[in-house]
Amino acid sequence: MSESDLFVVCKNCSAEVSPYVTECPYCGQRVRKRAPRIERGEPLEERRRRTALPRLRPGEIPGIAPETRPYATIGLIVVAVLAALVVTTNPLLTNEIGVIGALGNEPWRLFSTPFVHGTSLGYGFVTMLATGIFGMHLERRFGRLAPVAIFLLAGSGGAALAATAGFTPALGANGAALGLLCAWLVDDRRAAARGEDRGNDLIGVAVIAAVLLMLSVAEPDASIAAAVGGALAGALCGLLLTVVRR
Repeated sequence: MSESDLFVVCKNCSAEVSPYVTECPYCGQRVRKRAPRIERGEPLEERRRRTALPRLRPGEIPGIAPETRPYATIGLIVVAVLAALVVTTNPLLTNEIGVIGALGNEPWRLFSTPFVHGTSLGYGFVTMLATGIFGMHLERRFGRLAPVAIFLLAGSGGAALAATAGFTPALGANGAALGLLCAWLVDDRRAAARGEDRGNDLIGVAVIAAVLLMLSVAEPDASIAAAVGGALAGALCGLLLTVVRR
């Protein structure tokens, strides 16, 4: 409403009265035939120009991006669990799909050995827990292909380094899990350098990294060379992802 419509002047008594009345409350003189229409909410023109938003999906909150299930990360863990069940029923299978010594003419073992944890359930639990934590974060940020690619590249790269250096056996996902952790850490630190404070607990990350490294000492099937190689491969993957994402 403009300033000129804030009141009207009664022609009979010269009193200022509301523009929304038809008779002067002071003298009873009729000031207009009908009261003006009261606009409720925003004007019709504004409502028509407003862009219609799509319907919210189940579980979605307005203004907040929906959480998506990390299916790729879950798939990695499921494959490792199935491999553990198969190896438990047939322990000799470890020698056929894991990196126990020289690869020979079977380089594909580099990609299967991260899923083979021998008979140590504790070793498999720790590596899959770390895989779930950091794979989930990478998947939600970079898509489903990212955690799978980093897991396989870090796991196979670490196993290749272990086989070349003679630090075998190189079974399990200590290198693959460290690769996911380092890829996430590189992205987080580059974000901090840009001024983005994500509020992550880096002390907890350091503890998980130390546990994965110590598995190489406590677990005979784990290789320190695989852990170091996986960490380096994961860091390179994280650097590449942050460059491509920007």
